Amino acid sequence: MVRGKTQMKRIENASNRQVTFSKRRNGLLKKAFELSVLCDAEVALIIFSTRGKLYEFSSSSMNKTIDRYQKREKDLGIISKAVEGNMQDDAESMAKKIELLEDSKRKLLGYGLEPCSLSDLQLLENQLDRSLSRIRARKNLLFFEQIEKLKEEEKRLVEENAKLREECEMKPRHWSASLSDELQNPSMEVEVEVETELFIGPPEIRSIQKPECAN
Repeated sequence: MVRGKTQMKRIENASNRQVTFSKRRNGLLKKAFELSVLCDAEVALIIFSTRGKLYEFSSSSMNKTIDRYQKREKDLGIISKAVEGNMQDDAESMAKKIELLEDSKRKLLGYGLEPCSLSDLQLLENQLDRSLSRIRARKNLLFFEQIEKLKEEEKRLVEENAKLREECEMKPRHWSASLSDELQNPSMEVEVEVETELFIGPPEIRSIQKPECAN
């Protein structure tokens, strides 16, 4: 017979609930004992039933294990507070740095200069001058690189143009030679059809005109 899966919820029937508690309590105590023996672990188990009855198991001494647990929790609490305090200090320090950076940014943009003294304004001006010098140097470097690229492109185009000229000079010129001969010898016969009769009007009314006899 296959055993059904137990649903994880409170057992409503009091008798069944008590039977299940007894079975699982004994199994839990057995597992705690096996864990302490097999793994040489310090195990302390405390169980209170619904009626308030105490069941416990300890591999050494219950009070000793509880003291050890409390000491461990206290140490962890101290460490946690120390870590939390360090994180809070880091957050405050970071917030101050961000505030200083924002204030410096506003001053570089020309805002919030009223509380600045003459020396502060002089330092701010020097800082802007250094920044402008670095910006101009970077801009000139980019211009120089762009000019070098254009020069290389010009050199490539010149070489390509020279190569194309050489290829054009190597092509045959029989067609150009014949044209040159015709231009140099105008006495060469050229067959050209020329219509000598001039007529204006539709073809259907066209008539042959006889020459008049001279008196």
